[in-house]
Amino acid sequence: MKVRISKSKASGIVAVPPSKSVGHRALIAASLANGVSIIKNLGHSKDIEATVSALKCLGADISLDGDTATVNGKSIDIASDVVFCNESGSTLRFMIPLFALSDKEVTFTGAGKLMKRPQDVYRDLFREEKLKFEHKEDSIVIKGPLKSGNFTLDGSISSQFITGLLFALPLCEGDSTLTIKEPFESRSYVDITIDILNKFGIEIIFKDKNTLFIKGSQKYLSRDLTVEGDYSSAAFPALLGAINNEITITGLADNSKQGDKVFFDYLKEAGVNVYKKDETYVVTPGEYKEAVFDLADCPDLGPALMTYACFANKKAEFKNIARLRYKESDRVECVCNVLKKFGYHFDIKENELTVLAEKDEVREKELIIDSHNDHRLAMSFAVLATVSDKDVIITTAEAVNKSYPDFYEDLKKCGVKVEVLND
Repeated sequence: MKVRISKSKASGIVAVPPSKSVGHRALIAASLANGVSIIKNLGHSKDIEATVSALKCLGADISLDGDTATVNGKSIDIASDVVFCNESGSTLRFMIPLFALSDKEVTFTGAGKLMKRPQDVYRDLFREEKLKFEHKEDSIVIKGPLKSGNFTLDGSISSQFITGLLFALPLCEGDSTLTIKEPFESRSYVDITIDILNKFGIEIIFKDKNTLFIKGSQKYLSRDLTVEGDYSSAAFPALLGAINNEITITGLADNSKQGDKVFFDYLKEAGVNVYKKDETYVVTPGEYKEAVFDLADCPDLGPALMTYACFANKKAEFKNIARLRYKESDRVECVCNVLKKFGYHFDIKENELTVLAEKDEVREKELIIDSHNDHRLAMSFAVLATVSDKDVIITTAEAVNKSYPDFYEDLKKCGVKVEVLND
């Protein structure tokens, strides 16, 4: 799918989609609980669909009615030994330890670049436990049973490995500990996991800042839960407000554990006008200034913040960027390559990036850019296109379906000229 976006003055109110991070976790916890749970406001995204499908393979009974899931939880009883995770890294990494509680051999498959994403943390753990873990070009094959123990994990690659184990280990007979080696990045996502686990009756305790204690033989309790709005997705209407014109963003929980809520703080530090009242944010352009952004705990904000920094035409420094290279795309290389087409310049090091305060003239009449099938890239570039003097055509624009299927419709509602092109 291709989308053309033309320079437009935007304004309006955007109700953000539900949090994928909370939705994944709520569905998993509900599926492990005895009894019926109702999960509301799940929204519609490819990644959530992948988790629902995987949980059915695990034996869960899930029915969907619009954006509400009725989950009849039960003990793990693997219904399929082939689990398709589409392009969802969360689904894959959350599911592996749960399926490993069984002694059945299970094959995980995926689409896009999913099977190329790092899985070394699980590979090393499974080998230490003398369990099967074969990471092939197009699949991962595992065989349990995973048992309780004292585990040490690399904290610099992804918190998703930690979350996967936190779902599984409470179901083991004995107690366990997880020790996370520094740097412990994306800690806020672990906080989301623990919050959801607590709501479903599972107790996880931090013995110290890097060691988690997980009591064994715990039982998940069914409950109803409404998924809160997604701060990660809110970054894109907020970016629109920051570089274009006033945008009001609704549906965000004030007491959220989501680490990406820091996006609004980062915008304020960089000179953007951000006004907050309860669960509503109003964002308008301000007096742009130099800024430093640390992405250690919020790597998903990288594309939107880099796009903002370019438009602001001020020097901006980004720290802890290395993990951006292992997402749906290499978000450092791909973002910079596309933004260079808009005339911007960068200084890139292994774990740092500087947006330089200079811009070349763009001679092309229109820009054709590839989202690299990455939803966060597609949305960042679409917002930048609204203030570009050149029309912008985004290819693989359907990538937004992974997290924010209504994104282009929301742009239209805000007055942005969006045209879907025939291939």
